[in-house]
Amino acid sequence: MTLITRFSPYREAATLQRRMNRLFNDQFGALSREESLTGAFVPPVDVYEDENSIQVSLEVPGVEEKDIDIQLENNVLTIRGERRFEKEEKEENFHRIERRYGSFTRSFTLPTTVNSEEVQADYDKGVLKIQLPKRAEAKPKQIKVNIGGKTPSEN
Repeated sequence: MTLITRFSPYREAATLQRRMNRLFNDQFGALSREESLTGAFVPPVDVYEDENSIQVSLEVPGVEEKDIDIQLENNVLTIRGERRFEKEEKEENFHRIERRYGSFTRSFTLPTTVNSEEVQADYDKGVLKIQLPKRAEAKPKQIKVNIGGKTPSEN
């Protein structure tokens, strides 16, 4: 009995794509698999800058203020903390746990323009906000342009 197979020019390409995906998942997907198995908690961060300061905001709901450590050393801001899994004594039948728990560390290299003496941190409603003011010499300055050799007061 002869089996007739329809020719598909894309079958080989699809097979090659599946093999490449498997290769990349085996090599580079290990980190994401490890994170999903251990439940690593990595809080999302927003970093933005204006003319006076750099601000860092972290979403750390469920983390108590006493479990957060902020250090600034050699222009590196390091934020450490831990969100603990609170298990009650009575037995619960969990059907699904999607929230992440555990300790976290986030580090950011800051420019030398940051005034480390005046850093402030506030924690409210699960959001940690760190304000890193810039030194006075790093702030932009408005420079008046002299027109035709006259000083700005003569214009």
